[in-house]
Amino acid sequence: LDGGNSKVARLARRAAAGISDRSIIMAVLPWGMASAVRILIINAALNGRDGNTAALLKRAADYLQRRAEIRQLCLAEAYSYEVVRAELMAAQGILIGTGTYWDSWSSLLQRLLEDATPDEGEAPWFAKPIGVLVSMHSVGGKGIVSRLQGVLSTFGCLVPPMSGLVYSYANQRALAAPTAQTADLWCLEDVDVVAWNVLTAALKEHDYRKWPVDRTGADDKWMVHP
Repeated sequence: LDGGNSKVARLARRAAAGISDRSIIMAVLPWGMASAVRILIINAALNGRDGNTAALLKRAADYLQRRAEIRQLCLAEAYSYEVVRAELMAAQGILIGTGTYWDSWSSLLQRLLEDATPDEGEAPWFAKPIGVLVSMHSVGGKGIVSRLQGVLSTFGCLVPPMSGLVYSYANQRALAAPTAQTADLWCLEDVDVVAWNVLTAALKEHDYRKWPVDRTGADDKWMVHP
């Protein structure tokens, strides 16, 4: 990110706008703890490793790689529920990414959920913390996060606080020209919060983090009508 949109600059703008900071500095776990937990990252986007969801998941993987053992599956390249199930069994935490397709998650993820139905409440999913990252162009993603977290909770997964977000092209363009209102948008740094909250839940430490929330501008008028 360029200097004008760096983390320091963004936090300064948030402070100027009266938005509380989350003290985003995250301590790196001792090297000996990295092997204590395995996080499975599932890329369920149709574009696989070449898409926007892959970029979000890479951000999360880069954040987690010094803190946990990372395993990654890309459903667009190869899919077998038996393979996915074996990886789920060995994981202590899960991170799923999908794009937005006509207001829903990908057909690849839908197939995975349908194939996994016999494992509802069983060891591959039960009590395992899970995070959700959704990419979209402009609309539809937040509904996906909410519905998908509900499905995964029914499967038996643990949904930690602030463990799902949407990042969009609209966000990216808006953040490139920041204002007081854009300070409250999800940003790439918030991916780290999702990753951390899945990790700390998997470690059973529950040292949860949160992203900043604009508590002053919810009623601001931003519509300009000629």
